[in-house]
Amino acid sequence: MRAVLLGTFTLRFSTGLTGSMLAFYLAHLNNTGGLAVDGFVVGLYAALFYLAELILSPLFGILSDRYGHHRIMLYGPIFGAVAVVMTGLTAALLLLGGTLILLGVTRILEGASSAASVPSILGFIALATAGDEALRGKTAARFEGATLAGLGLGAIVGGKLFEFFDNLGVGAAAFYLNAVFYGVSFLIYWLGVKDPAGEKESVAGEHVRVSRYLELIRTSHVWLLAPTWIAINAAIGVWLSQSLFQLAKGDPRFPDQALMVGFTVNQITVAAIVVAVVFGAGLVYWGNRFKTLRRTTIIGYGIIGGAVLVIAGLAVNHLFSDLPIMAVVAAVVAAGGLFVLAGATPAAIGLLADMSERFPSDRGAIMGLYSVFLALGQITGSLIGGVAADWRGIDGMFIATLVLLGIAVVPLAQLRAQEHLLDQPETDGLPGAASS
Repeated sequence: MRAVLLGTFTLRFSTGLTGSMLAFYLAHLNNTGGLAVDGFVVGLYAALFYLAELILSPLFGILSDRYGHHRIMLYGPIFGAVAVVMTGLTAALLLLGGTLILLGVTRILEGASSAASVPSILGFIALATAGDEALRGKTAARFEGATLAGLGLGAIVGGKLFEFFDNLGVGAAAFYLNAVFYGVSFLIYWLGVKDPAGEKESVAGEHVRVSRYLELIRTSHVWLLAPTWIAINAAIGVWLSQSLFQLAKGDPRFPDQALMVGFTVNQITVAAIVVAVVFGAGLVYWGNRFKTLRRTTIIGYGIIGGAVLVIAGLAVNHLFSDLPIMAVVAAVVAAGGLFVLAGATPAAIGLLADMSERFPSDRGAIMGLYSVFLALGQITGSLIGGVAADWRGIDGMFIATLVLLGIAVVPLAQLRAQEHLLDQPETDGLPGAASS
């Protein structure tokens, strides 16, 4: 399990590294002979990443059930390494419109990397923590922690790394170096991960066929979680797809917004560190509350925390220039909201892992829905974020986030009412289902 979590961290580090370097690369592409890129294009690239993850995650989840979670994990770093090498080539070639198209292809390959890794890793975790609720909560939180710590650290290092190589006139070398980091993840999965107890029996069991995958998810209560989790991911996706680009580029159309002045790499790096530390602390705290709080309670708290974060963020955006002390107070309140919001992610993983108990031979297929819901949310958030940022800058992103969090609240009551049914062992008439 330690090797799986370490590999998750290094793999996500590479993903975050690419995303960060690409944001700075795109923000200044027109300065090096390329085309000018706006927020919509950045959002479109993020959407392509998650579209690939959406389409391919169920397939890789099914394959991990049939051939072993450990084996399918190895494909993620391979796809990622190919993607970053291609990204480096676009920086070297600068084929104008062709560059933008080729960058879209690299986003699809990066999405395939996540699609291969996440369902197999979560299937591994669901199998290894079966019957131990406390361990499941801690492991789900550690998975999210490793994921977000990797993405966060990658985003932090990526800006400085790209700046360093770009100052030397060889910015593409930063992308090639990332291929080496993907190779480290491959070695960790290959040499460090062992099959969990019960995997041989699970692989040998009867599985759903691809043609019946939709029937499986229709009959296993997973769609109770879908609306809330998609909306929360969309709210988060507004920021994952746009924040670095908007903060780095700035926009003179919005002189009244303190967060739209165009920040340096160092300033953005410091802010990213603070966000990563606060969110990570929230993951640890809420991941240890699985035995005392219902999953839906933690998700509900997370939505409220997100709303507090948005309102406080709007205050920071408009008070910093005239009332800096009040802006600092609002920033502290925003950090508290972020801490609470962090609990929603491990709680959602815990709910899916509970659902997978009904299909012990198809845990990868069920856990692959984590990526499906995440991708649907991120695609929505990426596109909405791009439009909102072009409309009203950071304010527009805050407004879009608040609306999406409001949507997430609506189906939560039904999910809460049905929560006790999610892990009940019903046959559903499908291969691989647990006996009643």
